[in-house]
Amino acid sequence: MTKTVLICISILLVILAAFYGPKVTRLYKLANLYNEDKIASNFINIDKIFQVSEPIPSSNNPHSFPRRDFDLPATYYFEGQERNLEEGLSHFKTDGLMVLHNGNLLYENYWNGNSPTSQHIAFSVTKSFVSALVGIAHQDGLIDSIEDPITKYLPDFNGTGYEGVRIKDILQMSSGVKWNEDYADPNSDINRFGRTIAKGSSFRGFAKTLERDKEPGTFHHYVSIDTQILGFLLAEVTGMSLKDYLYEKLWNKIGMEDEAYFIVDNDGVEMALGGLNATLRDYAKFGLLYANRGQWNGENIVPSSWVDASHQTDAPHLIPGEHDFSSSPWGYGLQWWVPGFPDTDYTASGVYNQYIYIDPLKNVVVAKTSSNHRFTAEKEYSKAAHVAMFRAIAKSID
Repeated sequence: MTKTVLICISILLVILAAFYGPKVTRLYKLANLYNEDKIASNFINIDKIFQVSEPIPSSNNPHSFPRRDFDLPATYYFEGQERNLEEGLSHFKTDGLMVLHNGNLLYENYWNGNSPTSQHIAFSVTKSFVSALVGIAHQDGLIDSIEDPITKYLPDFNGTGYEGVRIKDILQMSSGVKWNEDYADPNSDINRFGRTIAKGSSFRGFAKTLERDKEPGTFHHYVSIDTQILGFLLAEVTGMSLKDYLYEKLWNKIGMEDEAYFIVDNDGVEMALGGLNATLRDYAKFGLLYANRGQWNGENIVPSSWVDASHQTDAPHLIPGEHDFSSSPWGYGLQWWVPGFPDTDYTASGVYNQYIYIDPLKNVVVAKTSSNHRFTAEKEYSKAAHVAMFRAIAKSID
């Protein structure tokens, strides 16, 4: 082999390493993202694992919660027996927990290497932020009606599973699109999307591969890409990136104390379905905004009617409980979950047990980040246990 050929091969290898190296590294990190010994650190260092956006700045007028003394209850009631709350928080690998009542900070604590400034991934809690932005865009006249088909605004989705689907059905996870959200199945759609994230491939291109499974608006089935479609909608009607619109309409207005960021693809498009990374205190502020029906310091940030609709189950397939019209025992509103029985409280919920829980009757907000490596094995159990813990906390507050 001649020297010239060796030089050419070396140059080719360097080029291939430069082009494919980052993708291979991200795929490796994705494969190890949820390992028990790494998961807590990974969840607060997403920017070292995936491509991310430029920072969302902190607010020009950061808000600090007034503090009031409070002790967490010692126990909670779940599955017919009284259980130790501290043990429950430990079992589900709680990274951070905050409790607000009437806007006062009652409790704040961190574990597993987290701190008040840790930017923890929200996963699907992000979806509830996106819903708020859709509500604002609708109020501002940028979206004529949520009864409109999504393809009125995104015509490039004609010929896909989203052709003709109402925006409302997408908001209510009733798009009828075929989807497997099983994180334990390596061939599931959500894990295929995870590999898309690691490669930096187009989120939009992935969404266009999905097909119709059921008649839209008749069956509640959780399809994470539904929220990605809402992110595309917001970018289209606002002419802004999702992160910039979030900053202008929410982040700056409600006094977010810290910077945040999104996972993005190679085109710089934000992962609307679960890519927000922020501090626990700022997640709690968003919960307080909803507890106050969209009001902040006398300003209407999110329309109160939108907040109310966000936790109303206004069709048979959205009602909590086991029935033939839903694949989940929880009810669903506009990108918010309604656990039910009673159905007065509601929650934003992300995999591995991320939550913003709201009890509007007691004006209590609980924000929780977690790194529960057991989540795929105990998904519904862990979700039900968290509601029981949150309800016990709210009940104990005078």
